[in-house]
Amino acid sequence: MKTIAFFNSTAGVGKTTLVYHLASMIADRGETVLAVDLDPQANLTRMFLAEDELETWSELEFSPAISRALRPMVRGFAYEPSFHIAQISPKLVLFVGDPRLATFEDRWSEAWSNCRDGDRTAFVIMSAFHRQMRQAAEEIDAQWVLIDIGPNLSAINRAALIASEQVVIPLSPDLFSLQGLRNLGPSLKSWREIWQKMLTKNPDALLDLPCGEIKPLGYVVMLHGMRGNRPPKAYLRWIDRIPGAYRTSVLGEPVDAVIDVVDDPHCLAVLKHYRSLMPMAMEARKPVFALKPADGAIGAHNEAVRRAYLDFQELATRIVERSGGTLR
Repeated sequence: MKTIAFFNSTAGVGKTTLVYHLASMIADRGETVLAVDLDPQANLTRMFLAEDELETWSELEFSPAISRALRPMVRGFAYEPSFHIAQISPKLVLFVGDPRLATFEDRWSEAWSNCRDGDRTAFVIMSAFHRQMRQAAEEIDAQWVLIDIGPNLSAINRAALIASEQVVIPLSPDLFSLQGLRNLGPSLKSWREIWQKMLTKNPDALLDLPCGEIKPLGYVVMLHGMRGNRPPKAYLRWIDRIPGAYRTSVLGEPVDAVIDVVDDPHCLAVLKHYRSLMPMAMEARKPVFALKPADGAIGAHNEAVRRAYLDFQELATRIVERSGGTLR
């Protein structure tokens, strides 16, 4: 099982759309995927579930999966190894998100501090996501766990990230995305190092805790507009800065020369925004690469669907291979 988080502290970079399409593509290729929505905005859940299904979840105190993960906080820290997930397709399962997750922000912040003192309850809270995702993945025999995380450096995201083996950073070619990258990189490094030190203070050797590697797997550039096969000039000035900013901010490496994003081994893909296809995909509740003529994908749209399939197939293959797996 490989656990990969998709994270950027800046909103609007296409993170949730990326997770939705990659989870669907990997499942389409025959691998079992657990898509985890740990963003309190729950946009990934909205993309996967129909409105009537969402209404059913909203009537619960918490979505079942989130409820089980939060049980250590809301019921006297009595952890119960039970969960509930939504079956999207034979190979794709969703760990349903919930906006009320944000109300526990202070508890995760407090737990992080208390882990420094060897507080067992704090370790239970900090590892709740890790245990729930692992149990859910084992139940469905998932090879891949893809986690959608909110766009901020919150305590909730910190708990989600230490439960991740690897992290992919979606970026958009603009000033704010680059500024977010400069904030994100040092935070990931700090959280990783602090958690490693905290693990030495865990008082319960039987407690299942994540190793908190948060290893950077690479970045994906999400373009919002293309002219032919090239982005507009307005984007090029920012795209050219991404390889250097990623190296210095995320990897902590010096930059000795200018590197083109196309030649950067840390760039997983440069994806165009399939603007004309997205409304169709949302209406059909399927990825853009799965649209059919019956959904309205005819003529030029049909060709765009074919290109989208190839783009996401290549990206999924690259991510899987870099994670040490293979994609059929």
